[in-house]
Amino acid sequence: MPRIRTHGELLLDAQHRQLILRGVNLGGDSKLPFPHGGTHFPSDFADHRDVSFIGRPFPLEEADTHFARLRHWGFNCLRLLTTWEAVEHTGPGIYDLAYLDYLEEIVRRAGEYGLYVFVDFHQDAWSRMSGGSGAPGWTFEAVGLDFRKFPQAGAAIVMQAAFDYANPDPHQASYPQMIWSSNYLAPANGILWTLFWGGRLMTPDFRVGGVNVQDFLQARLLGAMGQVAARLRDLPNVLGFDSLNEPSPGWLQSPLSGRRLQPGDPGLLPMKPGPAWSPLDALAVAQGLSVTMPTLGRDPATGRLRQAGEQTMNPDGVRIWRDDADCPFQVAGIYDIAGGRARSRREDAFVKVSDRPISIVDDAFGPWFHAVAGTMRAHQPEWLLFAELDAHAIVAGRQFPADAPSGLVNAGHWYDVAILYSKKFSRERVMAASQPGGPDGVAALAARYRAELSLYKQTSSAIGAGVPTLIGEFGVPFDLDRGQAYQDWARGERELVWADHVCALSLMYDAMDALGLHAMLWNYTASNRNDLRIGDGWNQEDLSIFSIDQVDDSRDPDSGGRAIAGFCRPYVRRAQGRLTRVAFDSPAQSFEAEIEADALIEGPTELYVPALYFPQGFQLRISGPGGIDARVEELGQIILITHTLSGICSITVSAET
Repeated sequence: MPRIRTHGELLLDAQHRQLILRGVNLGGDSKLPFPHGGTHFPSDFADHRDVSFIGRPFPLEEADTHFARLRHWGFNCLRLLTTWEAVEHTGPGIYDLAYLDYLEEIVRRAGEYGLYVFVDFHQDAWSRMSGGSGAPGWTFEAVGLDFRKFPQAGAAIVMQAAFDYANPDPHQASYPQMIWSSNYLAPANGILWTLFWGGRLMTPDFRVGGVNVQDFLQARLLGAMGQVAARLRDLPNVLGFDSLNEPSPGWLQSPLSGRRLQPGDPGLLPMKPGPAWSPLDALAVAQGLSVTMPTLGRDPATGRLRQAGEQTMNPDGVRIWRDDADCPFQVAGIYDIAGGRARSRREDAFVKVSDRPISIVDDAFGPWFHAVAGTMRAHQPEWLLFAELDAHAIVAGRQFPADAPSGLVNAGHWYDVAILYSKKFSRERVMAASQPGGPDGVAALAARYRAELSLYKQTSSAIGAGVPTLIGEFGVPFDLDRGQAYQDWARGERELVWADHVCALSLMYDAMDALGLHAMLWNYTASNRNDLRIGDGWNQEDLSIFSIDQVDDSRDPDSGGRAIAGFCRPYVRRAQGRLTRVAFDSPAQSFEAEIEADALIEGPTELYVPALYFPQGFQLRISGPGGIDARVEELGQIILITHTLSGICSITVSAET
C-alpha cells in the first residue's frame, strides 16, 4: 500500500490523488487484558503485573473474518488501540515481547485487506486502577500512591469496587452511567496528570529513577511507543501514531482553591455532576483528610449543571500515599496542613511560574507532540502524527501550538454529548422539537452537527498553512433507552430495530461529507454483547457497530452488524484530482460527487458503492470532460474512474429499480 502525506488540509497518496479516510476504532475492549480483564469481571488488580493483552482486539484465528467484514463495509482505515499497560505492564523497561509479536501480526494482516492503520496509545482517566484505562499499575507505585486505597478514599470511581456484581440490575446508583469521566476531577487523576505535564515546573525536586517525575513518566510512555514503532516500521499500511488519546490537562491553569461551580469559573477541566473538586480538595483527600465540598446536579428543566448540595469526601480518613511517601506538592510548598485542614500557600502554583502564565498547549501538549513525532519518526520518517488536544479544547476555543510538528493531522474527537450521556435519541422526539414555520427537528439537528464539526475544520485551518481534519472518534450508544433495541432483537424484530441509531449516524456522516472530513467511528468490539452489564466490556459503554449476539449467519458479512445503513455509505475513497462536493441522499439511494479532475495524476478515482444501498445494482452517470473510462471491481462495490482530460467532473450513482 502506498504511503500518504499531508498537503495543506488534504491527504494525498503516492500518485497525488486526494485520499479520504473512513474508518473505525478497533476496538473498545482493547483497553483491557484478555480474556477476563473486562469491567464486568470483579477484580482488585492484584495481578496487574502479570496480565496479557494478546487477543485484543481479537484472537489471530478470528482476524480474517473481522478484517473481511470491515473491508466489506467500506472502511479503509483503522485507529488501532493499544495501551501503555499492554506493552509495559510488568515493570519499567520490561516489555511484553509476545504481545508485540501479536500486535505486529494484527497490523500486517490488516494491510492484506487494504486497511491503513494508525496506532492509538489509548488512555481514559489514566489507568484501569483509577477507573479508566491506559497506564500500568506500577506508575502509581512509582510516584508513591497506593491504588488499592483509591475507592475507599473517594480518590477514584472504579467500577470493580463500586458495582455490586451479585445484583442483577445493570443500572446501579453506586455506579451511574458514564460516571467514569468524573474521575478526571478526582485526586488520583489530578495528581498523575499534573506530574506528567508539570512535574518539572511544580515539583522540581521530585525525582523517580534519578530524574524528575515528569521526565520519568514521559520517557517510559515514549519508550513503549518506540517499541511498537520499531515493530511496525516496515509495514506500508501504517500511517503513523496518535499523540495520546484525550489527554487530561490535570490541574494546569487551575487555581489551587478554585472550584468550578459555573461555566465562567477558571480551570480547564469541565464541570461534571457530583463533587466540585478543587486541586486543594483533592490533595487534602489524598492526605487522608475528610473534606466537605459542594456538589453539582442537573437542572431537570434546562439540563444545565447547578449547585445541588454538599458531600463529605473520605469520611474514613484514608490516605492514598504509601506510608513511605510524602506528597510532592506539599514538599514543594504549594500547600500545607494545619489543624487537620489543607491550606493554600501558593494559590497560583498551577497557573503561573516565575510570573509567567502556564499554558497547557505550549508548556505541555506542544512539547509532547514533538516528542511523539521524534520517537516514531526515528523508525519511519514518513509517518504522520494524529494529534489531540484535551477532549474539550476545540469547543472551548483552544488552538494547537504555533510550533507544531510537520505531517500533523488534527485528530480531535466529537460526540453528540446529549445522546452519549442520556442514552436517548428518537426520530419522533427530534421531529417534534421543530418550531412552527421553522425547520423540522432533524434539519435543525443536522445544522447543529455541521456547525459543531466546522469548529474542528476551522481549528485545522489555523495550524500553519492548514492541516487535514480527522474526527478520531464519534458514534452513538447502542443501548439507548435501557437497551430497547436488544429487547426488540430478541423478539425477532429486524427491520426497524436500529432505526434511531441509523438516523443519528446518517446525520453525523452527512455533516462530515459536507465538510470533507476524515472520520473514525467509535467503535468495533469483537467481544461486544447485547447485555447492559457488558456492552463493549469497559465501564458499561456500548458503542460497538458489531456484536457477537447479532451473528445469526456466519456466511453473511453483514451478520453481527448494528445500524449498518448508518455507516456503510458511498464515498469517494481516492480522487484523481480534488474533491469539491459529495452528498448522499440515503432515502433516495443516490450519491453525488464533483471532482476537479487532473489528467496528469496517475491512478483512477475510486468510489465505494455498498451493495447494501444498491442491492439490484446501480446506474452511473458522469458528466464533464470526455475521455472517461469507468469499471467496477471488488464484487460490484468499487467503481474505478479514469479521467484522461482535466476539468470539473460530476458523478451520480443511483439505485437500479
